[in-house]
Amino acid sequence: MNTNYTYKLSVIIVNYNVEHFLDQCLHSVTRAISNCSAEVIIVDNASVDGSIEMLKAKYSNFQLIANKENTGFSKANNQAIRIAKGEYVLLLNPDTVVAENTFSKVIEFMDEHPKAGGLGIHSIDGKGKFLPESKRGLPTPSVAFYKIFGLSKLFPKSKRFGQYHLGHLPEDQTNEIDILSGAFMLMRKKTLDEVGILDEDYFMYGEDIDLSYRIQKSGYKNYYFADSTIIHYKGESTKKSSVNYVLIFYKAMVIFAKKHFGGKNAFLFSTLINFAIYLRAFFALISRVISRSFMPTIDFIYIVVGLYALTNYWKMYSIEFPSDVMKYSIPIYTLVWIATTFINGSYDFPIKLSKFFRSIIFATLIILVAYAILPKAYQFSRLFIFIGAGWTLIYFLLSRLFLHFAIGGKFRLFTKNITSFTVISDQEEFLRISSLLSQTQTNSGSIFHRSPTSNTIIEQDEIIFSALDLSYKDIIKQMLSLAKQGHDFKIAPPNSTILIGSNSIDTAGDLYVFNNNALGTKENRRKKRIFDIFLAIFMLLSLPISIFRYANKTKYLRNLLNVLLGKRSFVGFTDVEMKTDMRLPKMKEGLISPADIIELNSLGVREKLNILYTRDYSMRKDLSIIIKLSRNLDT
Repeated sequence: MNTNYTYKLSVIIVNYNVEHFLDQCLHSVTRAISNCSAEVIIVDNASVDGSIEMLKAKYSNFQLIANKENTGFSKANNQAIRIAKGEYVLLLNPDTVVAENTFSKVIEFMDEHPKAGGLGIHSIDGKGKFLPESKRGLPTPSVAFYKIFGLSKLFPKSKRFGQYHLGHLPEDQTNEIDILSGAFMLMRKKTLDEVGILDEDYFMYGEDIDLSYRIQKSGYKNYYFADSTIIHYKGESTKKSSVNYVLIFYKAMVIFAKKHFGGKNAFLFSTLINFAIYLRAFFALISRVISRSFMPTIDFIYIVVGLYALTNYWKMYSIEFPSDVMKYSIPIYTLVWIATTFINGSYDFPIKLSKFFRSIIFATLIILVAYAILPKAYQFSRLFIFIGAGWTLIYFLLSRLFLHFAIGGKFRLFTKNITSFTVISDQEEFLRISSLLSQTQTNSGSIFHRSPTSNTIIEQDEIIFSALDLSYKDIIKQMLSLAKQGHDFKIAPPNSTILIGSNSIDTAGDLYVFNNNALGTKENRRKKRIFDIFLAIFMLLSLPISIFRYANKTKYLRNLLNVLLGKRSFVGFTDVEMKTDMRLPKMKEGLISPADIIELNSLGVREKLNILYTRDYSMRKDLSIIIKLSRNLDT
């Protein structure tokens, strides 16, 4: 060991509101550092989710720097790097899991390669799939162009077009690379002393690229290490597929270009990146609109064609309808039937035929009420409304049956969406985990037990590993071997009521907690958003009268506009409540809290009122809360 350093390794973790992921990460780190001389430094960026309390209770032997504000990734890491006493410094994300031999292996490699300045590692996501950002090339203008315009995706193995993720390099072989991933970034302290620490111009993203490039420019080599694997759940702080991520990441690339590429190259790169931001945002919007409107559009066309065919059939029997009225009535009726069906969740999966019945009945009642208040000149036939409703219902039933038999998959009917589980653990942990599952999963099927030493073939949907009974090395090994079978995975940390995992590379890690959550369903979220839009429009139209009720008129108007734009909701939880209580769904912060109905309530009472609101949500409940607390809309 180099006598200039107190430790062989300094592990640095920056945390921001990911308490349970951090807990699991530190549990794996604790096991891994038993094989080497190491210190662990945690920098918390003003978390409000209980992270600090958890760290003090469970990991008081680790050094904690508790910031009073969110300083960003670069500044927080630099705080720890400046006081690190290890020969090697590892920047590690809190949403990762390392194997017991990971640290000893990477340190051994670095000791054997004195020209190695930095090292990244083979990483998998929560489904056991390889993360391509584990090895990356330098994002030169040409490399960025290939990535932005999809050539790297079309030709991932090409040495030219696939340079961003170095697709031509095998994922199971250690190789020299350009760019290290900030999720696991091992560097010599000596190298950092020479090239400098992270550039604090980057708040989040890009700083790892910048530092990797400076390491290379100073004559050191960066390596991708394939002989050990970590789990990186990805996206717990920022979802990778969001427009916000695209903006932050590409703006970081602009900073990088201006710093390292001179003259025309910097201008070209910046122009290309800015163009990519708007291009990605445009295509994301178009893709979302098309995906959500495709089925309703097809349904609208078929229903309208059927209704016009029906009127033509009646004409054969000398039954005439006013042509100018029919020209508008049929599309309007159809829109009401389609819109009500959409709002009621009939387009969600799995498909439930009962929702179509309820939707059509409710929509027909709306049409009949509107029909009753129309002038006599526009009231041509109630019978047509009933027959039209019948045709619409028949169409929906026949079309969904056709999709069920012709396509299947997500269009399959009569499925209960039940998940079966295999728990890999000893008997005692199996009883604890199965009890937890029965309380958290309303659609759980059979729960099977497999001992850690068993070689039984697993056929269940989801696999849960007990971190008490298996090493993280064995968990990662089994995830890799089972990944191709399409299983979902969760890890059950010891003495915890939380199961941690991730079912998609594009989503944040999942936490299974006690779940009685009506507000968390797509249908109710959609209803809540529609309710907010219509109420915001109504209140904006009533401004000439209603605004005089409020002392802070500017704030009242701003609040209404924020609700209309989807930045806030009329009724919801505070940001702190959503971060500290994992039972609450993540949603837009409310202008009014459901717990505000009772004055001077305690923290415990607020929690109970919030849970009741989540469990029993309805638009009627939102309306009643707003009526009672309407004077608070300017706060």
